[in-house]
Amino acid sequence: MSALTLTPRALYEEVAELLRQRIFRRELEPGSWIDELKIAEEFGISRTPLREALKVLAAEGLVTMKVRRGAYVTEMSEKDLRDVYHLLSLLESDGAGVVARTATAEQLRSLQDLHAELEAATAERDRFFAVNERFHMRLLELSDNRWRSQMVADLRKVMKLNRHNSLLKQGRIEDSLAEHRAIMEALAARDADATVRAMQAHFAQGLEAASPH
Repeated sequence: MSALTLTPRALYEEVAELLRQRIFRRELEPGSWIDELKIAEEFGISRTPLREALKVLAAEGLVTMKVRRGAYVTEMSEKDLRDVYHLLSLLESDGAGVVARTATAEQLRSLQDLHAELEAATAERDRFFAVNERFHMRLLELSDNRWRSQMVADLRKVMKLNRHNSLLKQGRIEDSLAEHRAIMEALAARDADATVRAMQAHFAQGLEAASPH
């Protein structure tokens, strides 16, 4: 990575993204200390843009700053997990209800296309993860509330810190797909109440699968 070709602002944002991906890939484990000196050396940068990047990740909840001890990858407690799922359920079910009432036929087709991709990705876990996230973010985009979309995007980043990702549990991908089918059926019927209930059920089942027990 060449720091010389980047502006200072672009540099710390790029460093934040590199660290974010390391956290999501578990190369930096939840609870682990972030060795600023080692990372700055590895990236060939000073500690100033690295510290700015860590501030960005701290604002997203991915990193926890501890006084006189430095930066650590955030660990999620069971309460954190429940709280995040609770908020996601509220925000995404509300957005889904809006889409059931207001989406055009073309917009619903774009969701159907993503759902078809999801159906085809069950054998490839990483692809299923990616398409699943695209489906949820597309639904929010169609609900046309940028504040809700931003809040969900941030919460979804934090959710990736959970060691017991719901989709890793045996049979969870098939269950998740069945829940998505119920959401799509309710959307196709333009039934806002049923869509809200289907999305809430999806998150309730996801939380059950993600809980460490």
